[in-house]
Amino acid sequence: MRGEDSLRILVPTEGESLPLMDINTCETEAPELWDYVFVVDRRTQRNPGQVQRQRQFLEELENQGFRYKAMEDQEKEFFGIRADNRMFDRYWRLTETEDTVPRGELSRPTSIRATNRIRIVDFVLNSKMAAGDTLQDLVKDGVFEAGFPLHKGEEHLKKKWARWRSMFQRQPISDIRDYFGEKVALYFAWLGWYTYMLVPAAVIGLIVFLSGFSQFEASQISKEICKAHDIYMCPRGDHNRRFQRLSDTCAYAKLTHLFDNEGTVLFAIFMALWATVFLELWKRERARVVLQWELYGWDEDQEEMALGLISCPDHQPQLHQHSYLRSTVILLLSLLMICLMIGMAHVLVVYRVLAAALFNSALPFLGEQVTTAVVVSGALVHYVIILIMTKINKYVALKLCDFEKPRTFSERESKFTIKFFTLQFFAHFSSLIYIAFILGRINGHPGKTVRLAGLWKLEEMAIIMGLKQTLSNCVEYLKPWLAHKCRSLRAPSQDPELGHWQRNYRLNPVYTFSLFNEFMEMMIQYGFTTIFVAAFPLAPLLALFSNLVEIRLDAIKMVRLQRRLVPRKAKDIGTWLQVLEIIGVLAVIANGMVIAFTSEFIPRVVYKYRYGPCRRGAQSEVDCFTGYVNHSLSVFYTKDFQDPAKIEGWENVTECRYRDYFSAQDSNFSEQQWFLLAIRLAFLILFEHVALCIKLIAAWFVPDVPQSVKNEVLKKKYQRLEEKSCSPKSTDV
Repeated sequence: MRGEDSLRILVPTEGESLPLMDINTCETEAPELWDYVFVVDRRTQRNPGQVQRQRQFLEELENQGFRYKAMEDQEKEFFGIRADNRMFDRYWRLTETEDTVPRGELSRPTSIRATNRIRIVDFVLNSKMAAGDTLQDLVKDGVFEAGFPLHKGEEHLKKKWARWRSMFQRQPISDIRDYFGEKVALYFAWLGWYTYMLVPAAVIGLIVFLSGFSQFEASQISKEICKAHDIYMCPRGDHNRRFQRLSDTCAYAKLTHLFDNEGTVLFAIFMALWATVFLELWKRERARVVLQWELYGWDEDQEEMALGLISCPDHQPQLHQHSYLRSTVILLLSLLMICLMIGMAHVLVVYRVLAAALFNSALPFLGEQVTTAVVVSGALVHYVIILIMTKINKYVALKLCDFEKPRTFSERESKFTIKFFTLQFFAHFSSLIYIAFILGRINGHPGKTVRLAGLWKLEEMAIIMGLKQTLSNCVEYLKPWLAHKCRSLRAPSQDPELGHWQRNYRLNPVYTFSLFNEFMEMMIQYGFTTIFVAAFPLAPLLALFSNLVEIRLDAIKMVRLQRRLVPRKAKDIGTWLQVLEIIGVLAVIANGMVIAFTSEFIPRVVYKYRYGPCRRGAQSEVDCFTGYVNHSLSVFYTKDFQDPAKIEGWENVTECRYRDYFSAQDSNFSEQQWFLLAIRLAFLILFEHVALCIKLIAAWFVPDVPQSVKNEVLKKKYQRLEEKSCSPKSTDV
């Protein structure tokens, strides 16, 4: 077979290290030899142009020191590719830094990590050849069906990590790094740390929830609502044309108190502190890890230039460039997409209005459950829209990123991260923000109702978060599992080497941004967990359970169901750290607004200390919230309806109530409404300033880098200087 006669390299059958020097004493090949495998659909061999491009590519690889071996089955042709070890020797010389102690020939390594080997080979294969083709270009044009590195030596990870029974065991981060590279290892290290830090947040959130549950029957407000048989609520919207007793909302009032109680304010402040401490402690953990990996002083630009010189001796680094015109176009297009997704929030409101009318007419047996049905169906529609917009956002972000012409792959990934996350943030949260802070403010009053009004709070968030975590995890696992089972129906070849290639080929393909998708999924979850935690204190608990599943799901997917990811070198999680910091600030703002404008916390506190029976001091015999329900409901006279005859039971009701602070005489804002608005704004400003100050103090109090790490780096620098000063080559001036 082609290229077979030139193979003279011995590779150990176990372990992840390969020799740098050529060994010319072995005639046979082991399956572990190959760095990469190309797959060709034999039907493409009928096209002479495709065959010519394939041969040119393989010949150019040979000229660069690659060797290959061809093997065939009934439908496919496989090419095993291996690079000359002199390429890796050159990489070592180019990337040798001051961290190499001691220097000289004795420090020259006798082996190269398999992750570095695969990474270098992948970079060369996807660099421009003399003919102008890269492996990605050839795969896109169908010259090769696929190209991928082989799984080998993964049995240890399968037994120790990539199985469900290991869900509560510590992750082998060093082993993950040795097999998948630093970038994947840092993702799992961050995800494990995030999951670990969710434990205190989940416990306190559960306590807040249970504190509300303990007052399920004892709440004075709930008692008054349940006994208000003689208070009628005004019809809401254009399709609900009958009065409702306030006592009919008894169960809803009790359930609301589980999430909307005095503990939510303290919990929101705690989560602001938690988000900061989590990030600061992660920075410290990352510093320890990268110091252990000897990557603390690693330079990414130097790495990119070294790989470029290995691929092409005449390689010139691409210079930084900036275009105000391109930046303006990208900004305008991004704003257009954001406006589109904000508009989707209005579409969801229109859907709810239409759904309410449809359910009332077509499904009369729902009765009082129409609102619940509208909320649940609206959440389902929202979830489907998110799935659709995710694909659109990814396409748009990639196009905008390519238009910006980033200098390197890492810069392209960073720019893509910012654009895609921004679009995804608005796709996921714009409708929730609209419903929480805008929709409830434009309801008007019964005599002058805004047509697209409604009364939906943040119950939808729990539904969307549950759907996203549960369904996404199921799809994320079942889809690749079923695809792998279907691809594996055919038995592999009896030849061990060809069978190994076939098994790897039949695994699910991976893409450049496969790991990016995992990060994005967790960032959206982190947003749900922190931004609206005041409205849903159980969010950290749900995130904790979800992450325990997510870690093993990703491990099983990467080790057992997917082709091997190309290892990437990294010393941090990159732009995602800035994303986490932005989410932390947004969480403070959003939680302050939820407490101030959406929850009943501020009206209850104002009533307690200004209007209630305890305004002149606590009275043991009277609950301080006695009379709050009647105080918080405005009066509307039914004779002022534009067409009262269309409302069921109007002749027996002279007045109805609605939640707001309007004057019964002229339907203008009452004195209580203006005072309450001032208190809401004051609370929002105070809450945000206190929470942000706490975040800043916590960030200052917890150093990003542990002193032990700084001292270790200092010792290494001193050792290098000491060795230089004692070197025989050094001379006194």
